[in-house]
Amino acid sequence: MNKRTIALAAALLLVVVAAGLAISRAGPLHAWLGGGRGPAAIVLSGNIEAHESILSFQVVQSRIVELPFDEGQWMKAGTLIARLDDSDYRQQVAILQAALEVQRRQLQAAERNLDASEKTVLSDRADVALKRLNANRDESLSLKGFLSPSALDQSRTALEQSSAQLQRDIALGQAAGRATAVARANIGSAEESLRAAQMVLGHTVLRAPFDGVILVRQAELGEVVAPGMPIVTLADLDHVWLRAYVNEPDIGKVRYGQAAVVTTDTFPGKKYSGRVSFISSQAEFTPKTVETHAERVTLVYRIRIDISNPAHELVPGMPADARIELAPPGS
Repeated sequence: MNKRTIALAAALLLVVVAAGLAISRAGPLHAWLGGGRGPAAIVLSGNIEAHESILSFQVVQSRIVELPFDEGQWMKAGTLIARLDDSDYRQQVAILQAALEVQRRQLQAAERNLDASEKTVLSDRADVALKRLNANRDESLSLKGFLSPSALDQSRTALEQSSAQLQRDIALGQAAGRATAVARANIGSAEESLRAAQMVLGHTVLRAPFDGVILVRQAELGEVVAPGMPIVTLADLDHVWLRAYVNEPDIGKVRYGQAAVVTTDTFPGKKYSGRVSFISSQAEFTPKTVETHAERVTLVYRIRIDISNPAHELVPGMPADARIELAPPGS
């Protein structure tokens, strides 16, 4: 092989190597220019959360005599969670019921007195009318000389006495009316006091306000509890969500209402439908307890994915993954 042939072969080899380098570098450049396609979806990891209510007794303070449920148990709305010793409150209700009955009897008596007073006044008015008629007649007879002055004086005195008795009975009737009004007001007050005592008695029973599962039981049977003291923490499994974190480069591709598919290790192969319902407006440092499928970054955005949970299989604290189909930036 002569030197010319060797030189041509070396030049050809250099051309091939240069072309290969150009091709290998063209991929990143092409992607940088927008020709490449990023991932179609992201997968996030997090934990299931739910609306939680801390239930407690209001107003009353007593000893727990019934506490039939423990942590992790499921209950329907209206189920009895706990009951307090209500003997003192029942006694108060009984006392107020007796007081109300007394007030009702007093009203009956006052109404009878008022009725009697009204009838007395009617009788007095009739008597005054009669005495006035007699006095007028006697005065006419006296003017004609047929009646002595003493008889006329007696007739006039009788009229004055009857008029005074009418005024007295009118005043007594007005007093009877006021007594009746007071008795009615006392009954209203007694009824309100009884209703308040019955409401307090009702607070000695604690029932589930919604379907849920007991996450924590903070009290024990026989314990004396004060108003507002936590008894149980109840989670609403009809409304659960996944709290997850999105890396900063991907947050612009996530939208409100975007569909997501949630899976768990507890139920392999089962998928739950969800939608993005919250996207934090501020970035935060990645929580130490959070690991994303992608490489950890310094800043992340918290999002919330509401999940349909009709069978109540998803419970608070359960690890879960969510796959979100990414939207192009600016779409």
